[in-house]
Amino acid sequence: MTASELFPAIAEDLTAVDHVIHERLHSEVALVRTVANYIVAGGGKRLRPVLVLLFARAHGAHEDNRRHVMAAVVEFIHTATLLHDDVVDESALRRGRDTANSVFGNAASVLVGDFLYSRAFQMMVTAGDMAIMQVLADATNVIAEGEVLQLMNSRDADLDETRYLKVIRFKTAKLFEAAARLGAIIAGAQSPLIDSAAQYGMHLGTAFQVIDDVLDYAGNTQDIGKNLGDDLREGKVTLPLIYVMRAGTEADRVLVRSAIETGEGDFEAIARAVRETGALDYARAQAVEEAHIARACAQTLPPSIFRDALLSLTSLAVDRDR
Repeated sequence: MTASELFPAIAEDLTAVDHVIHERLHSEVALVRTVANYIVAGGGKRLRPVLVLLFARAHGAHEDNRRHVMAAVVEFIHTATLLHDDVVDESALRRGRDTANSVFGNAASVLVGDFLYSRAFQMMVTAGDMAIMQVLADATNVIAEGEVLQLMNSRDADLDETRYLKVIRFKTAKLFEAAARLGAIIAGAQSPLIDSAAQYGMHLGTAFQVIDDVLDYAGNTQDIGKNLGDDLREGKVTLPLIYVMRAGTEADRVLVRSAIETGEGDFEAIARAVRETGALDYARAQAVEEAHIARACAQTLPPSIFRDALLSLTSLAVDRDR
């Protein structure tokens, strides 16, 4: 389902955001247009723009069109990270399609990612609000730190849950947090409400990423749009593997350690160990706990269809197969 179908309360807003995205993707350089349009046309849940819009509307910003531009900015930043991620990870499949780097090459993907980052900063300046620019500048910097942390943790079989969560908070949840915070700022909400929105975004983003990591072992390629086991092959140590290393048998730990450190191994045996140790149930429970915290933040908002959508989003984040 599209974001407009999932969130009919902001369907018109999402149409306006799409218009901004396609307008601001324009470049006189043909390759920029081609690569940028390729990845944007690949779809996606548009959850980060949705958070900007829902929090802006939940706090009463019904006429301020800055929400559309800032939602597009957030999507551009997210798209740039995807382009760079796929190069770093040498990924071949995303959202069920060939990655941009596999189609156009690594150099084009990196450089168009840079274009999207710089275009996002051009757009955020138009808001004329230092608070908005501060949020987006800080988020972009933290996301970059998260990418480096993930690289440093690659193939580290001794990675613990605390360090794993730090990467998620930086690399994934930070943009969710920034998007929610932006919506509240655009609406002129008071500081405690802005902070509550940010907490919602941070916990929702954490839940979303943990479930993504679960689906690497429990989903199927057609549903999740990438090859199962890609994270392990790339040396990424995720929560299901951390749990197996903690609760599995010695044979399980040896099997998983070898696969993490070498990127090779019996994936079916590892997936079986992940299931049999209860690692998937454990990880899902952690995601549900994060979603419950986000839900509590949304419940402090005044009743509205926008608050209802934010509440439903906490369930959608964890009850999914893609």
